[in-house]
Amino acid sequence: MSIPTIEWEGGLDGKAKLIDQTLLPGELKFIYCDNKECMWEAIKTLRVRGAPAIGIAAAMGTYLGIRDVSVNNFNDFFLKLKEVTSYLGTARPTAVNLFWALERMEHTAQAFRTEPLDTIKEFLFEEALEILGEDRDSSKKIGEYGATLIPKGSTIMTYCNAGGLATGGYGTALAVIYAAKEQGKVNRVFVCETRPLLQGARLTSWELMQAGIDVTLICDNMAAHVMAEKKIDAVVVGSDRIAASGDAANKIGSYGLSIIAKEHKVPFYVAAPISTFDMKIEKGSEIPIEERSPDEVTFITGHRIAPEGVKVYNPAFDVIPAENIRAIITEKGIVKEPNTERVKKLVEG
Repeated sequence: MSIPTIEWEGGLDGKAKLIDQTLLPGELKFIYCDNKECMWEAIKTLRVRGAPAIGIAAAMGTYLGIRDVSVNNFNDFFLKLKEVTSYLGTARPTAVNLFWALERMEHTAQAFRTEPLDTIKEFLFEEALEILGEDRDSSKKIGEYGATLIPKGSTIMTYCNAGGLATGGYGTALAVIYAAKEQGKVNRVFVCETRPLLQGARLTSWELMQAGIDVTLICDNMAAHVMAEKKIDAVVVGSDRIAASGDAANKIGSYGLSIIAKEHKVPFYVAAPISTFDMKIEKGSEIPIEERSPDEVTFITGHRIAPEGVKVYNPAFDVIPAENIRAIITEKGIVKEPNTERVKKLVEG
């Protein structure tokens, strides 16, 4: 991404600058957050989305929420900080990077508890920027590792958006595509539209076209037909939370796509940073699945497409079983044929 999805403008008194992804591809507009409420709303409404980008936003939101707090001692300061992190944690339940970033900000405050409160605030500011910088570096490494799995002349399928728009850098799944493209390995990318919010059609197609990559958009229910025609050499997706077993939660429809890929013997890869692993969760069935507004299903771009009053079930994610995943690609390396032992060795090694 030549245009950063999320960045910080100014110093300690500055603000977060984000692309409003709800308006893409029709309009490229930035929003500026200088308080925690603005950041909560941006995360909740998907103005900023994608697990790594949500983590960065949460870290910046924590600093914004604590920046102007005036108390006399660390204990009172930390109570205020916990109020901020608890509030931001209610924005979305599935993306573990959100909670990872919030916990990291809490740990930073605790690590410098003996320092003056203004100094602790400066450390929190620096930590938020560090999380952004680390994400940019990790996305490059994910791309480098992932490209080793892509054969020359490949046609790749991807789902939802796991590109620069979902991170602070080049992305996760799309980082693999970008790196493989630079090595002359990618001929074409098929992008599934990704109902109900069309992140594939609106965001991934736009992002790949900006990068000069040959893109073909398909409806989600065309994936099996396209694979049956033997046009796909690999499927690469991102993830919002990965259990210790290697089961990976991703945008709803990813599970079905993994079944189709397995049936057609197409390797299915998940690309995600180490921060997306939740080693406290043993298997995918324990991952909390966010259920979102029925309006996301009954409306498209403001136009009603379903009868008023119809019942709607709208889970935002499903879980890809580890046995359907050929490999998980991270900034620390690749877990092939993931299981609990292999995942633990990479994450904790």
